[in-house]
Amino acid sequence: MSAELVQTGGALAIRPEQTEWTPQQGAVLRQSGIDNQVAAEELSAFLHLCQRTRLDPFSRQIYLIGRWDNRQQRKVYTPQTSIDGYRVIAHRAAAEAGHALGYEDTLWCDSSGRWRDVWLADAPPAAAKVTVVRNGMRFSAVARYSEYVQTKKGGEPSGLWGKMPATMTAKCAEALALRMAFPHDLAGVYTAEEMGQADNPAPERHLRRVQPGETDQWNTPAATVQAATADVPAESLTPAGRDYLHEAHAAPDAATVRQIWQDARAEGARPEYLAQIAEVGKQKAAAEQTADTAPDADGVVDGEIVPDEQPAEDKTAAQAEAELRAFAAENGIDDIARDAEAALGMPLALAPAHAIRGLLDQLRGTAA
Repeated sequence: MSAELVQTGGALAIRPEQTEWTPQQGAVLRQSGIDNQVAAEELSAFLHLCQRTRLDPFSRQIYLIGRWDNRQQRKVYTPQTSIDGYRVIAHRAAAEAGHALGYEDTLWCDSSGRWRDVWLADAPPAAAKVTVVRNGMRFSAVARYSEYVQTKKGGEPSGLWGKMPATMTAKCAEALALRMAFPHDLAGVYTAEEMGQADNPAPERHLRRVQPGETDQWNTPAATVQAATADVPAESLTPAGRDYLHEAHAAPDAATVRQIWQDARAEGARPEYLAQIAEVGKQKAAAEQTADTAPDADGVVDGEIVPDEQPAEDKTAAQAEAELRAFAAENGIDDIARDAEAALGMPLALAPAHAIRGLLDQLRGTAA
């Protein structure tokens, strides 16, 4: 690892022993578009990722892209590379392990579900499938066009997605397959082709008030979902074919994450993995509520999603959960966490405040 990094870049070379960016390196990174909003932790993580993947940020093999985050009220920087960078990492990792690396023919799917080995239609394909073969083991992944297409404000495809939809969809499928085949080498970095849709304009939403007793938007038939396990590698939890957690992080809104959560559950995703997706949805929902209640340029609030007559002193999920547990203890409900999960369709620890209060109102009505 060290020789390859040190041989290139001169004063900009990333050395294996360095733990922070040098002043010269920092100056070049700022010129590449990284501004002062970047967090020190993001820069440190980026340095570690460059060292681990052996991609050169100063040759634009890997870079940080900043996107505005409503919840944090700042740009959040995400490492990205191109599909070519993925191929470089995969071929190098295979060669060092003494493994053969190959591909099966790329396939494209039309809207009727028929697969083809060449895409000739002017309309974009519904999906693409790429199979990577590493040391005799097959790693197949499917990317749906609708989940990755980058669009303009009017909804039409933008950039290369409008000119080369089959190629771009295949690149996303290839990135998914390579990440399955090389989970340790490619963890923590995504391709520009995959992340393009993260810049799509936010969809127009019609707000309404949540009624008392109404459960959360995540309410689906109950699954056994445990709290997220941070130290469990995501790749060991992902059902074959799709990287649901990555899709959740890249989704434009909480409603999209909810559908991703349901798809993952239908595919038999493990409880820990479902809980990680649910946590992403919870964060996006909180960010949307913050954005909805923020005043516009004239100081006018456009909308607010809150329960009717919401007590001012009870605005957090932690407070609502504490009140629910106290009620359960007083009324002899032995396992309120299990019962709440069955009612809400998600772990109590991940449920938002208004959903917990709605359940509490229902229980109080039953006990009365």
